[in-house]
Amino acid sequence: MSSSKNILATLTEILAKALGSDRASRTPIRPRRPEARLRVPATAENSGGAGETATVRVDPDGIHDLRIDYAPDRDGAPDAGEIVWTWVPYDENDGRGKDRPVLIIARQSEHRVFAVRMTSRSHDGDRDYVSIGSGPWDSQGRESWVDIEQLYSVHETGLRREAAVLERSRFAPVARALSGRYGWGTAG
Repeated sequence: MSSSKNILATLTEILAKALGSDRASRTPIRPRRPEARLRVPATAENSGGAGETATVRVDPDGIHDLRIDYAPDRDGAPDAGEIVWTWVPYDENDGRGKDRPVLIIARQSEHRVFAVRMTSRSHDGDRDYVSIGSGPWDSQGRESWVDIEQLYSVHETGLRREAAVLERSRFAPVARALSGRYGWGTAG
């Protein structure tokens, strides 16, 4: 028994020297999160914020031949009627922005789609916003609003993740509001 006490005393002394204290730490040791769950910080290079693949704000009054469509297909590619997360520039257009959900309303080209910005901040009674309710794109289950004045051109490589397919019944009021405001056509 005394030899095990000597071993423990020796180990304690070694640890005390190595750690620089003879007192136990009061800071609890927490396991690290798995690397796969850690997010890479968004930068202009990897976020859709720079170069040819940047998400850019587009003046909706300058778009005349846009046809709003509802064609979701959970294939990993962005389609009208889907809510996706992407980097969106701030209004100041100074290179800063943040990840946020957008509702895709139409295809612009082979690699780009048109999308409208979403927010969880209430805009009840504001004619520039259409409520689409809550859904799986918001982890807190908050009501979401589509800003029909902020149109974006989003490159497919700038998408973070496909969040949800918006039901046709909730997509239709957004399509009507956009069509009424800008004169864009709608499919079906």
